Amino acid sequence: MLTSLQNPLIKDFRKLQKSRERRLRGLCLLEGTNLVEAAIAKNLDFRTVLFTETWVERYPDLYRKLRGDRLELVSPEVLQKVATTVNPDGIVASLDSTLVQRQLPKKLQLGIAIERLQDPGNLGTIIRTAAATSVDALLLSGDSVNPENPKVLRASVGAWFQTPTIVCDNFAGQIKAYRQQGVQAIATLPNATKTFWDVDWTRPSLILLGNEGAGLSPEIAALADEQVTIPMVKGVESLNAAIACALLLYEAQRQNR
Repeated sequence: MLTSLQNPLIKDFRKLQKSRERRLRGLCLLEGTNLVEAAIAKNLDFRTVLFTETWVERYPDLYRKLRGDRLELVSPEVLQKVATTVNPDGIVASLDSTLVQRQLPKKLQLGIAIERLQDPGNLGTIIRTAAATSVDALLLSGDSVNPENPKVLRASVGAWFQTPTIVCDNFAGQIKAYRQQGVQAIATLPNATKTFWDVDWTRPSLILLGNEGAGLSPEIAALADEQVTIPMVKGVESLNAAIACALLLYEAQRQNR
């Protein structure tokens, strides 16, 4: 059992708390049983896995399925220091980012394009909802929160491995490319006159969502084939981005069923 924070492996692993270090080394940080279990379900091998004795006793079946370069039992105190969460549940792991396929689908039936989203919790929740509603891909502008942010991964509760989430260098260009294939781009705007349930969601569709505070930029909003609003009572300015996205996705699912 590793008990010292001065152990070379532990000192090296702690560096992964910084996004710059993860990016330079091509690694993502998985914290918690849900994410580790989701990676195992995809038959992925970890780079390093650190876990406590209590975790092994609680999840013996998962423990037997762990595969990686380094699998190490650590003390609860060490795990607390290597994790970014306040109350880690007993396991953290690093994974080679290239093992997770992040390719744009050539054809799109239902997708989401998000511009300048900043809150990792919102993005993780959107990814989770996207997985639940069979979204083909989620596109992010380059100035959005990093989809490999540990908070994004945790908020997705394992769905991060199911829905391709791609940062697009040419965000507007990719939206245009899908439109040229016959995919309708649907923007959520507060001043739109059409409601989101008035849209024909049986057509291939790409939902355009904007920043939590500022919404969509005029450039991206101008690419929409349809502009829709979510009806609300007077005095309520807007909905959380993840909630708004969920409403549109489930309307699309309802119509397609």
